[in-house]
Amino acid sequence: MPAFRRAAVTRVLSERPGLQRVETDAGRAYVLTQLTGPVAVGDDVIVNTTAVDLGLGTGGWHVVHWNLARDAWAEPGPGHIMKLRYTSLQADTGAAEEHHPDVAGDLGGAPVVVCGLHSQVPAVAVSVLAARPGARIAYVMTDGAALPLALSDLVHAMVERGVLAATVTAGHAFGGDLEAVSVPSALALARHVLGADVTIVAMGPGVVGTGTALGTTSVEVAAILDAAAALGGTPIAALRMSSADPRPRHRGVSHHSRTALELVRSRVLVAAPTDGLDLDLRHDVRVLPPPPVAELLADAGLTVTTMGRGPEEDPLFFQAAGSAGALAASLLPSPEGAE
Repeated sequence: MPAFRRAAVTRVLSERPGLQRVETDAGRAYVLTQLTGPVAVGDDVIVNTTAVDLGLGTGGWHVVHWNLARDAWAEPGPGHIMKLRYTSLQADTGAAEEHHPDVAGDLGGAPVVVCGLHSQVPAVAVSVLAARPGARIAYVMTDGAALPLALSDLVHAMVERGVLAATVTAGHAFGGDLEAVSVPSALALARHVLGADVTIVAMGPGVVGTGTALGTTSVEVAAILDAAAALGGTPIAALRMSSADPRPRHRGVSHHSRTALELVRSRVLVAAPTDGLDLDLRHDVRVLPPPPVAELLADAGLTVTTMGRGPEEDPLFFQAAGSAGALAASLLPSPEGAE
């Protein structure tokens, strides 16, 4: 059950649209300003301390639940579709489907790269751009982990540096350039409203795992791959791989990726940085030497880690994601004038 306490804001550490990070006399906290409005130094607030109390890996921060310095706060939304429905923080985010009721459902063969971890997204994106400069990349964030897009430092940096052209938040995730009710709808919106050449789909920060095959939010990969195939896209599975994870189940090809590939009903493309991976032969495994992902991330000004490890500590993780980006890029039409 959740835990709450009263605290005083002592310092505003950083601010950007949708998010404040603050220091309180109870510890660090972040403020989802789209849900509760901003805070200021001296404000008394109620913070949810549950993640810190449990010592969760994605914790370390309290979450401001309400600002006691105000008696009321309202921010009108753009529609009648609610996210975080039937909770005390439900918000009328609206949905792009309300404004684009006739959006086409056929993706026309466009590549859809599906990742099981948020930290794979930058490696996929920079690898696409290395092979196809100027390609328009959209990111669809599912509600499998963090719900507020504003919480992702990676997405903020990728948008700021032009690596991502646009974002869509699907399900109960919120804060994207477009809000979508479902992932299939988000794929159609990314393609036909945002003009994406390549769409990357992944949950936000904070994958949930239990050590069991099915008890992880990364099993959503199977359903997303099937949805992309059903809508006429070209689904590409980005393998979660590791050369440094201390847990045997994640060394080589992670059991998360193997489980998703077993569950998916469609025949999909699987990008691999090397052969001999003993993957499900129902799928079309494409071996592509990865681009120099570490250098590409550095050139883009992106600092990316997975479970605390960067490209130098876990090169295979980044190579596998890079191969998925290279595969997606290889499926795009050649630029006009190219031989």
